[in-house]
Amino acid sequence: MRVALDVTSLVGPRTGIGMFTFALAEGLSGESDIDLVGFAATWRGRGEVGDAAPHGMTMATRPMAARPLRTLWRHTNHPTIEWWTGPVDVVHGPNYVVPPARRAAMVVSVHDLTMIHFPEMCTADTLAYPALVRAAVQRGAWVHTDTEAIAREVTEMFAVDPSRVRCVPLAPSPIPSADPDVAHQLVGAEDFVLALGTVEPRKDLPGLVTAFEQVADEHAEIRLVIAGPDGWGADALTTAIGASRHRQRIVRLGWVTSTERAALLRAARVLAYPSRYEGFGLPPLEAMSVGTPVVATAVAAVEETCADAALLVPRGDPAALATGIATVLTEAETRERLVAAGRERAGMFSWSATVAGMSSLYRDAVASHSTA
Repeated sequence: MRVALDVTSLVGPRTGIGMFTFALAEGLSGESDIDLVGFAATWRGRGEVGDAAPHGMTMATRPMAARPLRTLWRHTNHPTIEWWTGPVDVVHGPNYVVPPARRAAMVVSVHDLTMIHFPEMCTADTLAYPALVRAAVQRGAWVHTDTEAIAREVTEMFAVDPSRVRCVPLAPSPIPSADPDVAHQLVGAEDFVLALGTVEPRKDLPGLVTAFEQVADEHAEIRLVIAGPDGWGADALTTAIGASRHRQRIVRLGWVTSTERAALLRAARVLAYPSRYEGFGLPPLEAMSVGTPVVATAVAAVEETCADAALLVPRGDPAALATGIATVLTEAETRERLVAAGRERAGMFSWSATVAGMSSLYRDAVASHSTA
């Protein structure tokens, strides 16, 4: 089976979708019965993607300019992916956009529907995703989601046949060993609450800053650490930190290296995940895998991913978030339960299972396409 995979997300700082794409590409490259060819819809990053892609993967070399191509793909069935890759059996867009194909089956990953539920939290680029997904579905594309919660949303929002919507969960990547002193030096303290991920409105990091006011009042040594690159809407976080009474105890690190990330995850007293909306929730599983307890908001996909291995609180409620964090910091029994449950829960997910699930999805899409 010859598979064309969009690896655009491997260019630049690695987000959750980038982690998924890399793990998928790496796993598929090792399959003896799969011939994997990568392509990247980016003009600026066209010289970088080859170095970022895993070994064993062939790269299409003709350049692709994302903006004009997405405009064409929203309204027409041209140009088809085969113009760049040659004949393929299936083409997969792991980030909401899958090119039309002349003969290949199509698969598009839809990780969440933020752009529909919370358009005010989105950029102009992401607001274009629903039209691109709808066009792909109308062409007969299958849809991959990370959770059953998002699968139900996709089925309803895009009126797609449920048999063509498949949930294949993601997985936490192994967190390497790390010296906790690396984290302590970054933070300037030993005790800290960690928030990890790209800064964007749906993560509700300003709400976490508000919650930290209460936590900091009761715990004189604790700090709040926010690690991850700025996406958009970061000004709201800057404003919230500037207004905080405890702003000197809030550390905003921006992008961190893999070594620093591992040290932060392992050394944190608790991972806070205050999202208003999610499609899966990789950072909680990563924290759980190394024995760091998690306090997260009870949005549907996070509840599905974390089950009872995280302390869940209502979204948009800083007081409840503060109480949850304080509970983990002060109640040894709760902390021990979350650590044990978290390790067990994280162990239920693996990238090998994700690769196997996606490979099965590809084969079903190809079989269905050939009989259509």
